[in-house]
Amino acid sequence: MRRRNAGLRWVALAGVALTLSGCIGVLNPKGPVGHAEKLILVNSVAIMLTIVIPTILVTLGVAWWFRASNTRAKYQPEFVYSGQVELIVWAIPILVIVLLGGIAWIGSHDLDPPKPLVADVKPLEVQVVSLDWKWLFIYPEQNIATINQLVIPAATPVHFELTSSSVMNAFFVPQLGGMIYTMNGMRTNLNLLANEPGEFHGLSSNYSGNGFSGMNFTVRAIPAADFASWTQTAQQSTEVLDDAAYIALSHPTQNVPPTIYKLGSPELFRSILTQKLPPGPGPATGPMHAAPAGAEAPKVEMPATPGMPDAEAPHSMMPASLSSKQEG
Repeated sequence: MRRRNAGLRWVALAGVALTLSGCIGVLNPKGPVGHAEKLILVNSVAIMLTIVIPTILVTLGVAWWFRASNTRAKYQPEFVYSGQVELIVWAIPILVIVLLGGIAWIGSHDLDPPKPLVADVKPLEVQVVSLDWKWLFIYPEQNIATINQLVIPAATPVHFELTSSSVMNAFFVPQLGGMIYTMNGMRTNLNLLANEPGEFHGLSSNYSGNGFSGMNFTVRAIPAADFASWTQTAQQSTEVLDDAAYIALSHPTQNVPPTIYKLGSPELFRSILTQKLPPGPGPATGPMHAAPAGAEAPKVEMPATPGMPDAEAPHSMMPASLSSKQEG
Protein backbone atom coordinates (compact mmCIF):
# COMPACT_ATOMS: atom_id res chain seq x y z
CA MET A 1 0.00 0.00 0.00
CA ARG A 2 2.83 2.39 0.88
CA ARG A 3 4.54 1.70 -2.43
CA ARG A 4 1.30 2.31 -4.27
CA ASN A 5 0.75 5.62 -2.45
CA ALA A 6 4.33 6.63 -3.21
CA GLY A 7 3.74 5.83 -6.87
CA LEU A 8 0.59 7.96 -6.90
CA ARG A 9 2.54 10.85 -5.37
CA TRP A 10 5.16 10.61 -8.10
CA VAL A 11 2.42 10.57 -10.76
CA ALA A 12 0.87 13.69 -9.18
CA LEU A 13 4.24 15.46 -9.12
CA ALA A 14 4.82 14.52 -12.75
CA GLY A 15 1.41 15.94 -13.64
CA VAL A 16 2.24 19.22 -11.89
CA ALA A 17 5.59 19.39 -13.69
CA LEU A 18 3.91 18.83 -17.04
CA THR A 19 1.37 21.53 -16.27
CA LEU A 20 4.09 24.02 -15.36
CA SER A 21 6.05 23.17 -18.50
CA GLY A 22 2.89 23.92 -20.46
CA CYS A 23 2.64 27.33 -18.79
CA ILE A 24 6.22 28.14 -19.82
CA GLY A 25 5.39 27.22 -23.43
CA VAL A 26 2.26 29.38 -23.42
CA LEU A 27 4.42 32.40 -22.57
CA ASN A 28 6.78 31.66 -25.48
CA PRO A 29 4.41 31.17 -28.44
CA LYS A 30 5.58 30.26 -31.93
CA GLY A 31 2.33 30.54 -33.84
CA PRO A 32 -0.55 33.00 -34.39
CA VAL A 33 -2.95 31.06 -32.17
CA GLY A 34 -0.39 30.90 -29.38
CA HIS A 35 0.35 34.63 -29.69
CA ALA A 36 -3.37 35.47 -29.52
CA GLU A 37 -3.86 33.28 -26.45
CA LYS A 38 -0.86 34.86 -24.73
CA LEU A 39 -2.32 38.31 -25.43
CA ILE A 40 -5.63 37.27 -23.87
CA LEU A 41 -3.79 35.95 -20.81
CA VAL A 42 -1.67 39.10 -20.40
CA ASN A 43 -4.65 41.44 -20.89
CA SER A 44 -6.81 39.47 -18.45
CA VAL A 45 -4.11 39.48 -15.77
CA ALA A 46 -3.52 43.22 -16.27
CA ILE A 47 -7.24 43.97 -15.89
CA MET A 48 -7.52 41.86 -12.73
CA LEU A 49 -4.45 43.54 -11.25
CA THR A 50 -6.31 46.88 -11.42
CA ILE A 51 -8.40 45.51 -8.54
CA VAL A 52 -5.83 43.36 -6.76
CA ILE A 53 -3.05 45.93 -6.46
CA PRO A 54 -5.21 48.90 -5.31
CA THR A 55 -7.05 46.63 -2.86
CA ILE A 56 -3.78 45.53 -1.27
CA LEU A 57 -2.49 49.11 -1.14
CA VAL A 58 -5.74 50.46 0.34
CA THR A 59 -5.81 47.67 2.95
CA LEU A 60 -2.26 48.46 4.03
CA GLY A 61 -2.98 52.20 3.94
CA VAL A 62 -6.12 51.92 6.07
CA ALA A 63 -4.33 49.71 8.60
CA TRP A 64 -1.47 52.20 8.82
CA TRP A 65 -3.69 55.32 9.01
CA PHE A 66 -5.99 53.98 11.71
CA ARG A 67 -3.19 52.70 13.89
CA ALA A 68 -3.57 53.37 17.60
CA SER A 69 -0.81 56.00 17.70
CA ASN A 70 -2.31 58.20 14.95
CA THR A 71 -4.27 60.94 16.74
CA ARG A 72 -5.29 62.56 13.43
CA ALA A 73 -7.46 59.59 12.43
CA LYS A 74 -11.13 60.36 13.07
CA TYR A 75 -13.14 57.85 15.04
CA GLN A 76 -16.66 57.75 13.50
CA PRO A 77 -18.69 54.99 15.16
CA GLU A 78 -21.94 56.44 13.77
CA PHE A 79 -20.81 56.18 10.12
CA VAL A 80 -23.24 53.93 8.21
CA TYR A 81 -23.42 54.79 4.51
CA SER A 82 -21.62 56.74 1.79
CA GLY A 83 -22.96 56.98 -1.76
CA GLN A 84 -19.49 57.72 -3.14
CA VAL A 85 -17.99 54.65 -1.48
CA GLU A 86 -20.91 52.53 -2.68
CA LEU A 87 -20.42 53.77 -6.25
CA ILE A 88 -16.70 52.96 -6.25
CA VAL A 89 -17.16 49.57 -4.58
CA TRP A 90 -19.64 48.43 -7.23
CA ALA A 91 -18.54 50.32 -10.36
CA ILE A 92 -14.96 49.06 -10.52
CA PRO A 93 -15.79 45.32 -10.22
CA ILE A 94 -18.60 45.69 -12.76
CA LEU A 95 -16.24 47.37 -15.24
CA VAL A 96 -13.67 44.63 -14.70
CA ILE A 97 -16.27 41.92 -15.28
CA VAL A 98 -17.44 43.64 -18.48
CA LEU A 99 -13.88 43.95 -19.77
CA LEU A 100 -12.97 40.35 -18.91
CA GLY A 101 -16.22 39.11 -20.43
CA GLY A 102 -15.55 41.10 -23.60
CA ILE A 103 -12.05 39.66 -23.94
CA ALA A 104 -13.34 36.12 -23.38
CA TRP A 105 -16.22 36.59 -25.84
CA ILE A 106 -14.12 38.06 -28.63
CA GLY A 107 -11.24 35.64 -28.07
CA SER A 108 -13.44 32.54 -27.97
CA HIS A 109 -14.93 33.46 -31.35
CA ASP A 110 -11.68 34.58 -33.00
CA LEU A 111 -9.84 31.48 -31.76
CA ASP A 112 -12.63 28.95 -32.25
CA PRO A 113 -10.68 25.67 -32.80
CA PRO A 114 -12.58 24.56 -35.95
CA LYS A 115 -12.16 28.01 -37.54
CA PRO A 116 -9.67 27.79 -40.45
CA LEU A 117 -6.58 29.98 -40.29
CA VAL A 118 -6.14 32.56 -43.03
CA ALA A 119 -3.12 31.73 -45.21
CA ASP A 120 -1.97 31.71 -48.83
CA VAL A 121 -1.17 27.99 -48.82
CA LYS A 122 -3.36 24.91 -48.58
CA PRO A 123 -3.63 23.49 -45.04
CA LEU A 124 -1.99 20.18 -44.21
CA GLU A 125 -4.51 17.55 -43.11
CA VAL A 126 -3.51 15.52 -40.06
CA GLN A 127 -5.70 13.01 -38.23
CA VAL A 128 -4.90 12.41 -34.56
CA VAL A 129 -5.82 9.41 -32.41
CA SER A 130 -5.02 9.30 -28.70
CA LEU A 131 -4.08 5.77 -27.66
CA ASP A 132 -3.04 4.26 -24.33
CA TRP A 133 -0.44 5.78 -23.85
CA LYS A 134 0.81 7.25 -27.09
CA TRP A 135 -0.26 9.49 -29.96
CA LEU A 136 -1.02 8.34 -33.50
CA PHE A 137 -0.72 10.91 -36.31
CA ILE A 138 -2.18 10.00 -39.70
CA TYR A 139 -1.35 11.92 -42.89
CA PRO A 140 -4.14 10.76 -45.24
CA GLU A 141 -2.94 12.76 -48.26
CA GLN A 142 0.66 11.58 -47.85
CA ASN A 143 -0.37 7.97 -47.08
CA ILE A 144 1.83 7.77 -43.96
CA ALA A 145 1.38 7.68 -40.18
CA THR A 146 3.63 8.26 -37.18
CA ILE A 147 3.67 7.44 -33.49
CA ASN A 148 4.72 10.11 -30.95
CA GLN A 149 6.18 12.35 -33.64
CA LEU A 150 4.43 15.11 -35.55
CA VAL A 151 6.25 16.65 -38.52
CA ILE A 152 4.68 19.70 -40.16
CA PRO A 153 5.80 22.35 -42.66
CA ALA A 154 6.54 25.74 -41.09
CA ALA A 155 4.36 28.71 -42.10
CA THR A 156 1.64 26.30 -43.28
CA PRO A 157 -1.73 25.89 -41.53
CA VAL A 158 -2.44 22.43 -40.15
CA HIS A 159 -6.00 21.16 -39.82
CA PHE A 160 -6.33 18.44 -37.19
CA GLU A 161 -9.17 15.96 -36.89
CA LEU A 162 -8.99 14.26 -33.50
CA THR A 163 -10.55 11.28 -31.79
CA SER A 164 -9.66 8.75 -29.08
CA SER A 165 -9.16 5.02 -29.22
CA SER A 166 -10.35 4.52 -25.63
CA VAL A 167 -10.66 7.01 -22.77
CA MET A 168 -11.02 10.77 -23.01
CA ASN A 169 -7.74 12.61 -23.51
CA ALA A 170 -6.48 16.09 -24.45
CA PHE A 171 -4.08 17.21 -27.20
CA PHE A 172 -1.88 20.18 -26.31
CA VAL A 173 1.11 21.89 -27.95
CA PRO A 174 1.66 24.90 -25.63
CA GLN A 175 3.86 26.97 -27.96
CA LEU A 176 1.45 26.63 -30.88
CA GLY A 177 -1.68 27.16 -28.77
CA GLY A 178 -5.01 25.46 -28.43
CA MET A 179 -5.71 22.49 -26.18
CA ILE A 180 -8.56 20.28 -27.33
CA TYR A 181 -10.13 17.08 -26.03
CA THR A 182 -10.25 13.74 -27.82
CA MET A 183 -13.18 11.41 -27.17
CA ASN A 184 -14.01 7.89 -28.23
CA GLY A 185 -16.56 7.76 -31.04
CA MET A 186 -16.48 11.55 -31.50
CA ARG A 187 -14.45 13.96 -33.61
CA THR A 188 -13.05 17.37 -32.71
CA ASN A 189 -11.25 19.84 -34.96
CA LEU A 190 -8.28 22.13 -34.39
CA ASN A 191 -6.28 24.51 -36.58
CA LEU A 192 -2.70 25.50 -35.75
CA LEU A 193 0.30 27.03 -37.49
CA ALA A 194 4.02 27.26 -36.68
CA ASN A 195 5.47 30.60 -37.75
CA GLU A 196 9.04 29.32 -37.95
CA PRO A 197 11.02 26.06 -38.04
CA GLY A 198 11.72 24.48 -34.68
CA GLU A 199 10.91 21.67 -32.29
CA PHE A 200 8.00 22.05 -29.88
CA HIS A 201 6.85 19.92 -26.98
CA GLY A 202 3.46 18.25 -27.21
CA LEU A 203 1.69 16.42 -24.42
CA SER A 204 -1.49 14.99 -23.02
CA SER A 205 -3.13 17.42 -20.60
CA ASN A 206 -5.86 15.09 -19.36
CA TYR A 207 -5.09 12.28 -16.90
CA SER A 208 -5.77 8.93 -18.57
CA GLY A 209 -4.14 6.27 -16.44
CA ASN A 210 -0.78 4.83 -15.47
CA GLY A 211 1.15 5.89 -18.58
CA PHE A 212 -0.25 9.42 -18.74
CA SER A 213 3.03 11.07 -17.75
CA GLY A 214 4.75 9.49 -20.75
CA MET A 215 2.23 10.68 -23.34
CA ASN A 216 4.62 13.21 -24.85
CA PHE A 217 5.49 13.84 -28.46
CA THR A 218 7.73 16.15 -30.46
CA VAL A 219 6.39 18.57 -33.05
CA ARG A 220 8.99 19.28 -35.74
CA ALA A 221 8.23 22.29 -37.91
CA ILE A 222 10.51 22.23 -40.95
CA PRO A 223 10.69 24.16 -44.25
CA ALA A 224 8.20 23.06 -46.92
CA ALA A 225 10.93 21.60 -49.14
CA ASP A 226 12.30 19.54 -46.26
CA PHE A 227 8.79 18.35 -45.43
CA ALA A 228 8.35 17.09 -48.99
CA SER A 229 11.65 15.18 -48.71
CA TRP A 230 10.67 13.77 -45.31
CA THR A 231 7.34 12.62 -46.75
CA GLN A 232 9.03 10.78 -49.61
CA THR A 233 11.38 9.06 -47.18
CA ALA A 234 8.54 8.13 -44.82
CA GLN A 235 6.58 6.57 -47.67
CA GLN A 236 9.38 4.03 -48.08
CA SER A 237 8.89 2.68 -44.56
CA THR A 238 8.68 -1.09 -44.28
CA GLU A 239 6.23 -0.81 -41.36
CA VAL A 240 2.62 -0.90 -42.58
CA LEU A 241 -0.22 0.39 -40.40
CA ASP A 242 -3.14 -1.82 -41.36
CA ASP A 243 -6.11 -2.89 -39.25
CA ALA A 244 -4.18 -5.62 -37.43
CA ALA A 245 -1.26 -3.31 -36.66
CA TYR A 246 -3.63 -0.65 -35.34
CA ILE A 247 -5.42 -3.12 -33.05
CA ALA A 248 -2.05 -4.14 -31.63
CA LEU A 249 -1.15 -0.47 -31.08
CA SER A 250 -4.42 0.18 -29.27
CA HIS A 251 -3.35 -1.95 -26.29
CA PRO A 252 -1.84 -0.05 -23.35
CA THR A 253 1.93 0.44 -23.66
CA GLN A 254 4.25 3.05 -22.20
CA ASN A 255 7.18 5.10 -23.50
CA VAL A 256 6.77 4.02 -27.12
CA PRO A 257 9.59 5.39 -29.32
CA PRO A 258 8.73 7.49 -32.41
CA THR A 259 7.81 5.23 -35.32
CA ILE A 260 6.95 5.87 -38.98
CA TYR A 261 4.42 3.73 -40.87
CA LYS A 262 3.16 3.41 -44.40
CA LEU A 263 -0.61 3.80 -44.22
CA GLY A 264 -2.46 0.60 -45.05
CA SER A 265 -5.81 2.28 -45.75
CA PRO A 266 -6.77 5.95 -46.22
CA GLU A 267 -10.00 5.16 -44.35
CA LEU A 268 -8.23 4.13 -41.14
CA PHE A 269 -9.24 7.24 -39.19
CA ARG A 270 -12.88 6.91 -40.19
CA SER A 271 -12.85 3.24 -39.22
CA ILE A 272 -11.54 4.23 -35.78
CA LEU A 273 -14.02 7.07 -35.44
CA THR A 274 -17.10 5.06 -36.40
CA GLN A 275 -15.84 2.07 -34.37
CA LYS A 276 -15.68 -0.17 -37.38
CA LEU A 277 -12.40 -1.09 -35.73
CA PRO A 278 -12.93 -1.98 -32.06
CA PRO A 279 -11.84 0.67 -29.55
CA GLY A 280 -8.81 0.01 -27.41
CA PRO A 281 -9.38 -2.01 -24.24
CA GLY A 282 -8.62 1.07 -22.13
CA PRO A 283 -6.30 1.51 -19.15
CA ALA A 284 -8.88 0.19 -16.68
CA THR A 285 -8.77 -3.27 -18.28
CA GLY A 286 -4.99 -3.59 -18.11
CA PRO A 287 -2.70 -4.44 -15.20
CA MET A 288 -1.22 -1.80 -12.91
CA HIS A 289 1.92 -1.79 -15.05
CA ALA A 290 1.29 -1.67 -18.79
CA ALA A 291 3.24 -3.88 -21.14
CA PRO A 292 6.48 -2.37 -22.44
CA ALA A 293 6.61 -1.08 -26.00
CA GLY A 294 6.51 -3.93 -28.51
CA ALA A 295 5.23 -6.50 -26.01
CA GLU A 296 1.84 -8.14 -26.30
CA ALA A 297 -0.66 -6.79 -23.79
CA PRO A 298 -1.97 -9.47 -21.40
CA LYS A 299 -5.53 -10.63 -21.73
CA VAL A 300 -7.88 -9.74 -18.91
CA GLU A 301 -10.94 -11.80 -18.11
CA MET A 302 -14.05 -9.81 -17.22
CA PRO A 303 -15.90 -11.26 -14.19
CA ALA A 304 -19.40 -12.49 -14.88
CA THR A 305 -22.30 -10.66 -13.27
CA PRO A 306 -24.18 -12.89 -10.75
CA GLY A 307 -27.38 -14.20 -12.26
CA MET A 308 -26.44 -13.06 -15.77
CA PRO A 309 -24.88 -15.06 -18.62
CA ASP A 310 -21.26 -14.36 -19.51
CA ALA A 311 -20.87 -11.64 -22.13
CA GLU A 312 -18.03 -9.84 -23.84
CA ALA A 313 -16.97 -6.52 -22.40
CA PRO A 314 -18.58 -3.62 -24.32
CA HIS A 315 -16.32 -1.78 -26.74
CA SER A 316 -17.58 1.64 -25.76
CA MET A 317 -19.90 3.41 -23.38
CA MET A 318 -21.48 5.06 -26.43
CA PRO A 319 -23.59 2.98 -28.84
CA ALA A 320 -22.13 2.75 -32.34
CA SER A 321 -25.30 4.19 -33.86
CA LEU A 322 -25.10 7.27 -31.66
CA SER A 323 -21.39 7.74 -32.31
CA SER A 324 -22.02 7.55 -36.06
CA LYS A 325 -24.62 10.30 -35.80
CA GLN A 326 -22.27 12.37 -33.67
CA GLU A 327 -19.48 11.94 -36.24
CA GLY A 328 -21.68 13.04 -39.11
